[in-house]
Amino acid sequence: MTSKVTYLGDLRTSSVHLQSGSEIISDAPLDNNGKGEAFSPTDTVANALATCMLTVMGIKARDMGVNMNDSTAEVTKHMIADPRRIGKIEVVFTMKSDADEKAKTILERTALTCPVHQSLHSDIEKNIIFNW
Repeated sequence: MTSKVTYLGDLRTSSVHLQSGSEIISDAPLDNNGKGEAFSPTDTVANALATCMLTVMGIKARDMGVNMNDSTAEVTKHMIADPRRIGKIEVVFTMKSDADEKAKTILERTALTCPVHQSLHSDIEKNIIFNW
């Protein structure tokens, strides 16, 4: 088992990662009857895309001897209706790196093969921008 999710009431959940004990609180968004006081479930999906991409780039960068510490990703999620779902995820990376052009290309291609990117439905538009 990976995690245990508990419904706390008032459209809020607690997810505990069993191996580490770390906790994520989720809340329904304002536009779906919630308080919007924490990441919504769909926020975590969009955020997972960016964290996965940074993680696999970090692995590849480490293997290549490239430093990318302090690189960031800004995530914007767009919802659509009928059915209500994620329609588009935008991720803008600001890369702080000493990578040369070849390494940059390798890192970008690596990011696009991350497990979350590969797992998201093809109907979800993914706009990914790398600023080096």
